[in-house]
Amino acid sequence: AGVRRQVTAEQLRARGNALFQAGDHGAALAAYTEALSVSDAASERAVLHRNRAACYLKLEDYAKAEADATKAIEADGRDVKALFRRSQALQQLGRLDQAVSDLQRCVSLEPRNKAFQEALRALGSSMHEKMKTMSCTDSKVEQMFQILLDLDEKDEDKKQKAAQNLIVLAREEAGAEKIFQSDGVRLLMQLLDTAKADLMLAALRTLVGLCSGHRSRTMAILAELGAPRLSAVLGVEHEQVSLAACNLLHVMFDSLKEGLQKDFRGKEDAVVLDSSRDLKLLIKHLLELLVLEGASAHGRDNALNLLIKVVPRKSPKETNNSLSLWVIDQGLKKILEVGSTVCGSLGSLPVTENSRMSTSVLLSKLYEDLKCDAERENFHHLCEDYVRSWFEGHELPGKLRAIQTVSCLLQGPSDAGNRVLELEGIMDSVLSLCASVCEAHQLVAVEALIHAADKAKRASFITANGVSLLKEIYKHSERDSIRIRALVGLCKLGSAGGTDFSMKQFAEGSTMKLAKQCRKWLCNEAIDAGTRRWAVEGLAYLTFDADVKEEFVEDKAAMQAMFHLAKSEDRSVLYAVASTLVNCTNSYDHEEPDPQMLELAKYAKQHIPEQHPKDKPEFVKRRVRKLLVAGVVSALACMVKSENPALTNSCRELISRVFLALVEEAEDRGGVVAQGGGKALIPLSLEGTEVGQTKAAQALAKITITSNPEMAFPGERIYEVVRPLVSLLHLQRTGLENFEGLMALTNLAGISERLRQKILKERAVPMIEGYMFEEHELIRLAATECMCNMAMSKEVQELFLAEGSDRLKLMVLYSGEEDEKLRRAASGTLAMLTSLHPPICKRIPQVTVHWLEILQALLLSPSAELQHRGAVVVMNMMAAAREVAEQLIASEMLEILSVLAKDKDKP
Repeated sequence: AGVRRQVTAEQLRARGNALFQAGDHGAALAAYTEALSVSDAASERAVLHRNRAACYLKLEDYAKAEADATKAIEADGRDVKALFRRSQALQQLGRLDQAVSDLQRCVSLEPRNKAFQEALRALGSSMHEKMKTMSCTDSKVEQMFQILLDLDEKDEDKKQKAAQNLIVLAREEAGAEKIFQSDGVRLLMQLLDTAKADLMLAALRTLVGLCSGHRSRTMAILAELGAPRLSAVLGVEHEQVSLAACNLLHVMFDSLKEGLQKDFRGKEDAVVLDSSRDLKLLIKHLLELLVLEGASAHGRDNALNLLIKVVPRKSPKETNNSLSLWVIDQGLKKILEVGSTVCGSLGSLPVTENSRMSTSVLLSKLYEDLKCDAERENFHHLCEDYVRSWFEGHELPGKLRAIQTVSCLLQGPSDAGNRVLELEGIMDSVLSLCASVCEAHQLVAVEALIHAADKAKRASFITANGVSLLKEIYKHSERDSIRIRALVGLCKLGSAGGTDFSMKQFAEGSTMKLAKQCRKWLCNEAIDAGTRRWAVEGLAYLTFDADVKEEFVEDKAAMQAMFHLAKSEDRSVLYAVASTLVNCTNSYDHEEPDPQMLELAKYAKQHIPEQHPKDKPEFVKRRVRKLLVAGVVSALACMVKSENPALTNSCRELISRVFLALVEEAEDRGGVVAQGGGKALIPLSLEGTEVGQTKAAQALAKITITSNPEMAFPGERIYEVVRPLVSLLHLQRTGLENFEGLMALTNLAGISERLRQKILKERAVPMIEGYMFEEHELIRLAATECMCNMAMSKEVQELFLAEGSDRLKLMVLYSGEEDEKLRRAASGTLAMLTSLHPPICKRIPQVTVHWLEILQALLLSPSAELQHRGAVVVMNMMAAAREVAEQLIASEMLEILSVLAKDKDKP
């Protein structure tokens, strides 16, 4: 058994070595780890730890690389490979002094090794630089604080410069540690307490650097500043200061959650830090800020946004939802206080036009984070108790608060909204208040009715009672703000009930008339933006009708008014704008419409035949052009930029759909990029629903295929495009998505080695190879062309020589296929491989018996391009090895080459 185990560990190590050579570092790591689990021999374990350290270095996990190298060195202090690997890891971890001593040991063990000498020299000079800056930094930090805290210092420029230097210094680990050690937190606190906006901003931005990715420092700073002070700064009137405080708190949350990323383990191991108490303390203060009367409206919004980002689990893979449960227990009523606020009523909390939407999103996220019926039941009870507490015994203002809460829940966790809607008396109150003479009260009720129509299980009841009521309001109300909402209610109710209310009976006639009225309201700047937003909601429903779409794109003023709203402060309009654009560009799924729109489509089909003649491709193409001219791209780019809860994943998906429709025609792509479309698509392709990410990635692929990628995605942005493009290669994507992904990657792989490395790092090569066996000839061709460009990388060239691989054989055989484009791509790859990696020349005769006739056929081809590729391969093979050259000369190759050499037409 002992022998057998020995063999197993050896086999596993050999497998790990082969995988490492092939560039699959993750799999190599797994093989070495498995070998460690079955190996007892100390010398062998040391080698395995040393190999694992190499894997961790490649995977950029430097702390683990250091730990493994140390284990190898403990077994054999003269192991230069392990010493060198540990020095590389220590260097990346910022522990330069320890890295130097490891390298010095390497040099003393192997004095002639050039690589060790070079590494030591480079590290020495960077140590010298660091020492110089550190001694400089000491005096600088004191100087900067002196300038900032000197009340008599009148030179504003000087102060500005000092603040900027402090912020920049805090971004570097050494600088941040220096500020922290020089009593910086107390001095930053003094800056915060000056209540001067510019000094507060400097302090908050410096603190971001100190806390970023460093848990122990974050905990110390939190202890010194105190959560009450931080939450008070978040609640100040000055918008930029509040936003900077929000940013700092977000960084603090991340550091407390992530734990010891950048911390130096030597110092930290002694103290076990528990940050969950600090997390809860911060969250408790955020929840209190929500109901604090003195807090500013945008401070309240920032607190809501923070809670959305940090409380719910990021992915279902995390099993622990205790933070959400704790927030629901401690703070659900406080969150509902913001959601139930009726603007302008006596003693109401200061809120912005975005507060209610943010509250709905937060409630929705908390509800989605619950795992079982008991947890959901508790959520429902808390909501019902809250609504009842306002509804009973508080006269009219209380009823309004209760109805506003129902609206807020219907827009968020609609299950909870439906439950409270069924409480006794609520629905009757909504219907009776719809007829109120007071505009503010009527608004609250009509909006609640509209949200209920969208979601309610009792839609038929609402339809029966609501339609006649809303028609009355629409015809007879004096106020545009009410009429416009009644109109949207009619549009929604006609769809939700699924009953046969043909639009033509509504209000004053046809769909077209209603749409015209919506456009008129949209363009009327005298009406407030909050009301004009509802006109867009109306169009989101009415643009199912192709005639409405056509009229809308002819009305440039209406389009621009809508884009203007999309860029405004009020973000709750985003979904309606995106829905309208999806309808106008026909970018919804034709088999199955958007789930929320499903009911609407059923209803729309009562007036429209299956496909309206104006929904044919040429009409859609014309509409896209008109939207482009009106400036749709800059509006979409602005919508994506908004760091706002209203930009939900379903909203991002709609925007991605529109972008994909906008880049359908190659000649429009340059314009889309010029107006910021390329930049906006990257975040859309990296987060959101799977459909949304795929559509955005496909739009990026289309742009990369037909434009110069370095112009379309300047600077570092081009590297961010790689991951979305690789996602198009996954097996669950459609053939067209695979094809466009391959074509786009081909373009990128031809640009630079750094891009090829990025493609390798995203593990694309095995997928590209897989598609070289695809049935569909275009996909097979695209994969082969992509491999041709990837073959410029050393790692990829090595793959063609890997034992037991058919890669080279496939390239040789494809060079003899009938499809000329495929032959061109495959023989181009062979020409590249044989030029860049001569050992491949020796291998070609071993992979297939047909190699000679395939090369001869290339040279005899009518296509000069194929002849050229063939000639390059033969030339490289002649130069590579005597036995290969002899085989070539023994064939008819010499005569063929003699003929071609005399051909004057093909220089």
